[in-house]
Amino acid sequence: MMTDSEQGDDGMAKEKKGGWGETIKTIAYALLIAIGVRTFAYEPFTIPSGSMLPTLLIGDYLFVSKFSYGFSRYSLPFSLPVISGRILASEPERGDVAVFKLPKDNKTDYIKRLVGLPGDRIQVRQGRLYINEQLVERELVGDVELTERGGFKRQVKEYIETLPNGVKHRIWERSDREYLDNTQVYVVPEGHYFAMGDNRDSSQDSRVLNAVGYVPFENLVGRAEILFFSKEEDSSILAVWDWPTSIRWERIFDGVH
Repeated sequence: MMTDSEQGDDGMAKEKKGGWGETIKTIAYALLIAIGVRTFAYEPFTIPSGSMLPTLLIGDYLFVSKFSYGFSRYSLPFSLPVISGRILASEPERGDVAVFKLPKDNKTDYIKRLVGLPGDRIQVRQGRLYINEQLVERELVGDVELTERGGFKRQVKEYIETLPNGVKHRIWERSDREYLDNTQVYVVPEGHYFAMGDNRDSSQDSRVLNAVGYVPFENLVGRAEILFFSKEEDSSILAVWDWPTSIRWERIFDGVH
């Protein structure tokens, strides 16, 4: 017959075993939920370059909605090839800020604004964007002093550009005489999109066919939706003691337009 002492020890052993089991199950469920949210709902991204200034700043952290355009292999972790084409597909709208896999390697994440839809004719002439031979209107806001890496200061002009569907967004131009300010006419193939950075003279985008080019619908990862964190470019996210001055509090929870 088991003594009271033996019964107590056995009960504690079972309780301990059950506690570990519950903890492991809880962690497993949490991981599955996190993977599910990242795959099918929202994925976080950070902005490492200034190609989307002034809309997105270096050090911005944002959520991208994975369901906006449906799902492709690039919606999945490691781009697992278990989806052919797109499922539950929804067409992007002109002016969307979208994350996509660089067509050149199908691995690198890029974020740009989709200005050209399938079948569009896109051209830049003397710094001005033309869509289907129609000049895209822009309104001068004023001059902005930009501090680039190394402390070099540069003056840029800020405009509000209005796309043919009425979407308004800000762009920066150093001048209308830069490298990509006079281009060929680009005819966007079916099933593809034409992407440009809002920092027009500091963006490698669809205008450079051998580096980016036209973006296949399948390569779209999702639409940029909302900023959930933003810090100064030269600050460390781990330096919690600097947060009061290094975090851009006014940008947190801003929508991406």
